[in-house]
Amino acid sequence: MKDKSKLTQAELQVMQALWGLPAEGATSAEIMERMPEPKPALTTLLTFLKILKDKSFVTSQKEGKAQHYHAEVSREDYTRTYMEEVKQTFFGGSFSSLVSFFAKEEQLNDKDIAEILSIIEKKS
Repeated sequence: MKDKSKLTQAELQVMQALWGLPAEGATSAEIMERMPEPKPALTTLLTFLKILKDKSFVTSQKEGKAQHYHAEVSREDYTRTYMEEVKQTFFGGSFSSLVSFFAKEEQLNDKDIAEILSIIEKKS
């Protein structure tokens, strides 16, 4: 069975468009405007919205003749869950291993390191 908590790349694009719209929701046309090029066909977007509803990432309600779609999962909550899975899967649950990996891979400059240290110090 497919994991309902994961988004495909196309589903994530739809969610990113929806997250960029007002909290009260948006019509499929408003979501389409925010989709990256090449934009999907309207029927494809509607299919993705149905899948996202089935996965409980989106709800909708009829307002007049149009459906208004609402994100049920915030960008922050999805990012937190996704990054926790990355940490568990690739770094044995070790946050320091995850940070070490990115510090090496990203070739951080002194300004980046100072900014990260400032964030850590504020957290303490």
